[in-house]
Amino acid sequence: MVSTSPPSPEDRISQATVTKAVKALIKWRKLHPRTTQHKPAAGEEEKQEFREDEDGNEEEDFIYLLLTLKKIPPKDSSKIPHTISLPNPLHSLADDNLSLCLIIDDRPIKSPYRITAEFAQKKVKSEDIPIDKVFKLSKLKSDCKSLEGRQKLYRSYDMFFADKRVVSLLPAVLGKQFYEKKRKIPVPLDLRSRDKWKEQIERAVNSALLCFGSGSCSVVKVGKCGGMGSDEIVENVFAAVKGISEVVPKKWDGIRALHLKLSDSLALPVYDGNLGSLNAEDRVEEGDLEGKKNGILELKKMRQGREGALKR
Repeated sequence: MVSTSPPSPEDRISQATVTKAVKALIKWRKLHPRTTQHKPAAGEEEKQEFREDEDGNEEEDFIYLLLTLKKIPPKDSSKIPHTISLPNPLHSLADDNLSLCLIIDDRPIKSPYRITAEFAQKKVKSEDIPIDKVFKLSKLKSDCKSLEGRQKLYRSYDMFFADKRVVSLLPAVLGKQFYEKKRKIPVPLDLRSRDKWKEQIERAVNSALLCFGSGSCSVVKVGKCGGMGSDEIVENVFAAVKGISEVVPKKWDGIRALHLKLSDSLALPVYDGNLGSLNAEDRVEEGDLEGKKNGILELKKMRQGREGALKR
């Protein structure tokens, strides 16, 4: 009896389609640079919710893989993000401008693994661990009571890490600005493994994060328009798809669709669970990136078949 291995992402998704989509997004960003910020109307300042995409234009350079599931995942799965290794990291620890923050558990509980801020700070310094700030959970709760405090924290660091014992508590502390668009979700670390802090952080910096939300859609950063070649981004897309297919409920059978997009572009379909792999000639063309400001391709078009979803 011949055993067969499950199909790889390359067997399910056309590389030509992904390459076309990536190149189209890169070209579109060059033609549509984000240089302006939203200004609230007079009197709206207190009501204005923090907008993550106004944290500078760097966030607008990211290319996202948009995952749509056939069913909304269980609530418990939305609390802990999954790390997916990328062959071409989006960040580099060699970058002096990269700023990292670590959140530790200082709740008054009896545990042989309890970590104090003093211990964490000494360990970070003595072992040359690339962490710029250590936050106690209690201090974080105090600083993040106001919208202004959450904004300041969000803008101060590029990535956040947290003791995995407190990760499920952080959405209520940090607020939706960290989680709504999945841009700065704290990465869980097992700080009880005291000899592996640096290793875990280095691995996380070289990975993408997948965090399931309260709906059927999630996003994963897979590339940047500036500083990465299209081939590198395509490699990341397939690595991310492989990682996603291993952790979503029901694996590939649970995936309805996959798209590539910028934060403010239309989403380009690369896989439809009902149709299978989309061929290069069925892709959304560069011109179709013009349109809806919110950048979301109406999924109802996908159900109308290729002719309704994709412009030839």
